[in-house]
Amino acid sequence: MINRLGADRVAFAYDPDRPVLRDTSIEIDPGDFTGIVGPNGSGKSTLLRLLGGLLKPFEGNVLLDGDDIARIGHRLRAQRVAFLPQAVQPTFSLTVFETVCLGRHPHLGALGALTPHDREVAEQCLQAADCVDLRRREFMTLSGGERQRVLLASILAQEPALLLLDEPTSALDVHHQVEIFDLLRRLSEDDYGVCVVTHDLNLAARFCKNVLLLSSDSPEPVSQGAPKNVFTADVLSKAYGAPIQVVDHPLEDAPLISASPHGDQSE
Repeated sequence: MINRLGADRVAFAYDPDRPVLRDTSIEIDPGDFTGIVGPNGSGKSTLLRLLGGLLKPFEGNVLLDGDDIARIGHRLRAQRVAFLPQAVQPTFSLTVFETVCLGRHPHLGALGALTPHDREVAEQCLQAADCVDLRRREFMTLSGGERQRVLLASILAQEPALLLLDEPTSALDVHHQVEIFDLLRRLSEDDYGVCVVTHDLNLAARFCKNVLLLSSDSPEPVSQGAPKNVFTADVLSKAYGAPIQVVDHPLEDAPLISASPHGDQSE
């Protein structure tokens, strides 16, 4: 089993007269760390939902090792592909350990009882997500950064090969944003395939191996490849419809991106 997830020339529209995506392709393999970026309304979250089998494309295919992901049963799919949406708000109080154990659901038997192995996996995932010290805390008492680490541990407990995350750092401060992206990079180095939707171009430039750039002006992708090749001033300015400046990061081997006010084309 290779665990290769790919969208092949997919198209999707909520309104038939206004396609969100068209002729869009992306592939995620174990060991990849791919970012999907672009302005509001460009179809980033829609593409991630297509990859997760939560939406079905109007055209093209989403394949997991050559099989249509929509035809794979929910339980089997969840054992291979984990999806973390933008906002997760439990409706009842759980400890951190109990929250992580929820991720074992695709592996539980008919009675839904946790086995010693399930608990062992949950403990390992707490460690992988750097939140062992939180295991007895109530989830709702945690900070934003702590919650995101716990939710990441929960989807790791599914024992998937591929992780799809929608804006996992949108509500976090700068320190916790870097912390989460660094953790995702380390997971990709441990042979997880990671695909993340993010608005933060500098985080994507610093941590992702590959990026797919979308635009709200056109349903076709603008560019795809290594951040150094995609994140240029001309390409980003086209995608965002506004002047974008790109320089070399003074501390990292990555582009550093900043936006200029409309009409300011200064270098």
